[in-house]
Amino acid sequence: MHSKNTDDLCQELMEKDNLDSYLQTNCTQFLHQDIAELLTALYDKKSISKAALARESGMSEVYLHQVFSGRRRPSRDRILCLCIGLNATLEETQLLLKRAGYAQLYPKLQRDAIVIHGLIHHTPLTVINDNLFARNEKTLF
Repeated sequence: MHSKNTDDLCQELMEKDNLDSYLQTNCTQFLHQDIAELLTALYDKKSISKAALARESGMSEVYLHQVFSGRRRPSRDRILCLCIGLNATLEETQLLLKRAGYAQLYPKLQRDAIVIHGLIHHTPLTVINDNLFARNEKTLF
């Protein structure tokens, strides 16, 4: 079966009266990659140890190993911390957020703009958190 684009899937959703029929017909179109797989793929492209990643992401090594093993599902903010710790690009971060089912970073929101700026300019997590705090925004951890 061929891959359908998002517009085709949306069109089908609007036309189908029966949700079960849509879900059954398109079950092969849904993304099934879990957070652990996505993070592992991103981690494998980077040159950082898991101990350093935990430190750069502001989390414990135990929590990090639970995320990578699939026993814990990180929140959107924790994913952002991991992306910052991995020195991920904005594109890698957006893709990870999207695939994890979270809202992508949106530059019209001040908090997200601060995080985007930090990702683009490879700003350490502590400095990003300081920038968020200074502007009365919720910090990432």
